[in-house]
Amino acid sequence: MFELFLIDRSLWRHFDKLLFLAVLSLCSIGIAMTYSATITTIDLADYWQRQLIFTILGAIALISTALFDYRHLELLAQPSYIGLLISLLAVYFFGEVKGGARRWLDLGITDMQPTEAGKFLLIVFFAWYLSRFQEHIRSLPYLLGAVILLAAPLGLVYIQPDLGMTITLAFISGTLILINGVRFAHILMGVAAGIAAWRVLRGTLQDYMVERIQIFLDPGSNPDAAFNVRQALISIGNGGWLGMGWGEGPQNQLHFLRVRHTDFIFSVIAEELGYVGAVLILLLLFFVVWRLVHIADLAQDQFGRLITLGVAALIFFQTVVNVGMNLAILPVTGMTLPFLSYGGSSLISMMVAVGLAQSVIMRHRKIDFQ
Repeated sequence: MFELFLIDRSLWRHFDKLLFLAVLSLCSIGIAMTYSATITTIDLADYWQRQLIFTILGAIALISTALFDYRHLELLAQPSYIGLLISLLAVYFFGEVKGGARRWLDLGITDMQPTEAGKFLLIVFFAWYLSRFQEHIRSLPYLLGAVILLAAPLGLVYIQPDLGMTITLAFISGTLILINGVRFAHILMGVAAGIAAWRVLRGTLQDYMVERIQIFLDPGSNPDAAFNVRQALISIGNGGWLGMGWGEGPQNQLHFLRVRHTDFIFSVIAEELGYVGAVLILLLLFFVVWRLVHIADLAQDQFGRLITLGVAALIFFQTVVNVGMNLAILPVTGMTLPFLSYGGSSLISMMVAVGLAQSVIMRHRKIDFQ
């Protein structure tokens, strides 16, 4: 026991404290902005307290995951992939319908959205697959194998329906495949296949998906549906350089801005903290991404490198898409802002992912299993 304690102490020397502090800072800002966005709504008034609890649980999960040797996950990669498929099939057959989509499983005490944890299960699985067959992945059969393995969960998520999450999973996995090394000819083949697939898939788009694309291209085509996007832009414009003050944004406090504690939390931030505050928070998010890329650069094995880059790609992608839809330069997808939007499953799973990156950096000088 004493020997194990000494080993753990030696590992902590490499724990990325700057990354940990940046994540906790973002979570703290998220709690404060959730309070501002929900305190005047009776049904949501305790959400900031829930977010505080989620943050504490997430921090515990992050540290616990950091203590776990990530290399053992190679043994769990295939079971994780199978578990993901089973959970998505369970959603298809037994899931709860909310807002016209079947995405949740009722666990009795709470509802769970398997795709939140699924993002990281998929990162782990593809990190294993790509590192396991690193010398062969440039050959077409192994590349097609990766595409087929990806198609199964993508199809199950798409029919929920959840286009935003489908695109997210495709982006993360595609990024890992490209990072691992792909022939240029295969990239061209993939682009051609994607164009052909789009011609088939666009006929299967749900009405809400088509509506969001139409609103993005022509907001005047459906003023009612475009209402929240316009309110988001008004909120951002109201903020000016320094903002209207925490809890003082009229678009937020008077409830003109809908889903303000989740999808449109960035508009609340911009209105109340201003351009300066919004930019500082974005810089903090990209600092987290940079630290993750730095960890990946120090990783001593391809498996750890790909896990960390997958987490970095996820945070980067969700940040760009969420801010883009708040600024009306991207279609609304329902994607949350990492560490800042309200939500327990998304926050805790994101903290676990950062914990995996911490596990990589804590062991980047220790190759042998202890």
